[in-house]
Amino acid sequence: MTDTTILPIGPELARSTGKYIGAHVSASPGVSSSPAAALAIGAGAFALFTRNPSRWASKAISDKEADAFKAACADAGYMPEVILPHDSYLINLGAPDPEKLVKSREAFADELARCEQLGLKMLNFHPGSHLNEMTPEECLDRIAESINLALEKSSGVKAVIENTAGQGSNLGFNFSQIARIIEGVDDKSRIGVCIDSCHAFAAGYDLASEEGYRAMWDEFDSVIGPQYLSGMHINDSKKGLGSHVDRHAPIGEGMIGTDFFRRLVADKRTDGIPLILETPVEERWPAEIAMLYSFVP
Repeated sequence: MTDTTILPIGPELARSTGKYIGAHVSASPGVSSSPAAALAIGAGAFALFTRNPSRWASKAISDKEADAFKAACADAGYMPEVILPHDSYLINLGAPDPEKLVKSREAFADELARCEQLGLKMLNFHPGSHLNEMTPEECLDRIAESINLALEKSSGVKAVIENTAGQGSNLGFNFSQIARIIEGVDDKSRIGVCIDSCHAFAAGYDLASEEGYRAMWDEFDSVIGPQYLSGMHINDSKKGLGSHVDRHAPIGEGMIGTDFFRRLVADKRTDGIPLILETPVEERWPAEIAMLYSFVP
């Protein structure tokens, strides 16, 4: 990666440029610690887990901790609109097994409730998997049904679908599948999309070329609609185009390459939304964030 001078960036520069670039930071020992972790790396936005992503049950967030989180965000200058929490990895909203479907729906509803408690506006999630036990179409419709059930139990939080790399039986790896889910959601004001660049590349969207970059956005706009773009995960890819393998790489050190990130940061369509790094070397996040800000025109 090119040497980059690390500057005190954070929310102030994010607001002045309109580019809210950050990373997925730790929420240990509690969610109220995450704004400081984001500020320490110069992030203009951040993502976090509000509960243990590898367990079905997690300790409730106390009102004291929730108030401390809100106060820490306000003090640091992080608006709820640029914070993109991620749900548990165990959740499968399209699960064929009835018992796992119930557990997934309950956990997802809890995730939305936690976001609401913390004053957050979005919850990022992976759509789900058919596990070769139902058709993709049946699974996509079940995912939409699961979203509807969860949204009915909460208010003010948007469910943000993340595209996948298409590993195994995971769905949501092309825009048509995501569009079908959105079509089945009753409240269109509470559904959005987060594009992961590594996932998109692994699924066959050629982000490494300027032509492929334009083609992806043209398809997104025509199949899904630009109004649904709510955030992005900006990662390079260790594996090649169409590999269907989800392996993130540091910026400029993968198969997508630096030119994509230059295009992305200069693109007006990415103004005002969280642009979140999930690159594999956390120690590089301050330099990667600074480098990305250096690309802003």
